[in-house]
Amino acid sequence: MLNVAVLMGRLVADPELRHTANDISVTSFTLAVDRSYVKAGADRQVDFIDVVAWRSTADFVCKYFRKGQLVAVQGSIQTRSYTDKDGNKRKAFEVVADNVHFAESKRDSAAASGNYHSRADVSADQPAPAYASGDTGDFEEMPSDDDLPF
Repeated sequence: MLNVAVLMGRLVADPELRHTANDISVTSFTLAVDRSYVKAGADRQVDFIDVVAWRSTADFVCKYFRKGQLVAVQGSIQTRSYTDKDGNKRKAFEVVADNVHFAESKRDSAAASGNYHSRADVSADQPAPAYASGDTGDFEEMPSDDDLPF
């Protein structure tokens, strides 16, 4: 049998850490995942997929991820049945995350969540960072070694 789910999408809300009665960390979050195709003359459709993470994965997600960030999740699909408050039988589908990864650069992530400030937002009094300010005297010439194995 094979049950593997790999998703990449944006978090629709900040994940919140909870604990079970046995003090096990857990978090649930939803990813907005674009469909890979677009019907002619229509907008791209988005699926909202529920994900649950346990223990150290839950701690990691809650510590480092925020609403709007692009996230990659690897896990498995799980179903559960329950009865809602009106007495109706329901079935829930969710991805149980084994691994959660950053799927964009830190700069892109900040821009997606609205925290990025462009260079124009920075005060004109601040000079641009100087990366070429080192002195060549800071480096030592290495002798040629022709017998290196690579």
